[in-house]
Amino acid sequence: MAKERILFINQEITPYLSTSPVSSLGKFLPVSMQENGFEVRTFMPKFGNVNERRNQLHEVIRLSGININIDDNDHPLVIKVASLQPSRIQVYFIDNDDYFQKLDTDIDSSGKNRADNDERAIFFSRGTMETAKKLRWEPKVIHCAGWICSLLPLYIKKLYNDDPSFKDSKIVYAIQSTKDMAPIDPNIFSKLKAEGIAQKDLKKYASETPDANLLHKIAVDFANGIIINDPDIDPALLEYVNASGKPVLMAQDMELDAKKYLDFYNSL
Repeated sequence: MAKERILFINQEITPYLSTSPVSSLGKFLPVSMQENGFEVRTFMPKFGNVNERRNQLHEVIRLSGININIDDNDHPLVIKVASLQPSRIQVYFIDNDDYFQKLDTDIDSSGKNRADNDERAIFFSRGTMETAKKLRWEPKVIHCAGWICSLLPLYIKKLYNDDPSFKDSKIVYAIQSTKDMAPIDPNIFSKLKAEGIAQKDLKKYASETPDANLLHKIAVDFANGIIINDPDIDPALLEYVNASGKPVLMAQDMELDAKKYLDFYNSL
């Protein structure tokens, strides 16, 4: 009997980025689910802080080469891969020089203070889904963690809903800290419409302040379940999550408890 599959799409994973509670969880969950009998794959951005030589990344030519158009500009998609040791889980890195190089102005490894974070999230979402589609891999659960993954539930439900690889997948979105996040470009909605997202799916956000909470709210609305990994979550956002009626796992302390997460996945 084939193993059930979980696709993890994480903003941060140790050892590729410096160790933190978020990056540690990004490694712990895939490894733990593999140990619990699941087949696992993982995606993350190839931020400029990721050391390619030390971590033995190499480009996957057959998955690279497409251009993603955002706001009338083409951005080449480059896919790199490494094996997470000692588990040997495949980690696919979404790379592009326009969005993921390290800048002197970055306040952290993901550069969440940048003005183009809306486009970075769009590029990462589109690049991840196009790559996952080529892999023809049908996950039971798609776990999306971090602000750069926030548009993925929307994309999966509205742009990739007919793809046989994802049509039966349950989507989990994990809210992580967005402290010091730059404001989001108000033109994000026109960019999402150009991607193919319908106006009816965006109209409820027209009066929302374009910020990190907006990204989280979009993810909440299109996910099947929500995990709270932010110990300082905005009370208004937490109220929005609870009002959604979606299953919620409160894990602000980011406790490394595999059973807690496994039970949540199985409850969806």
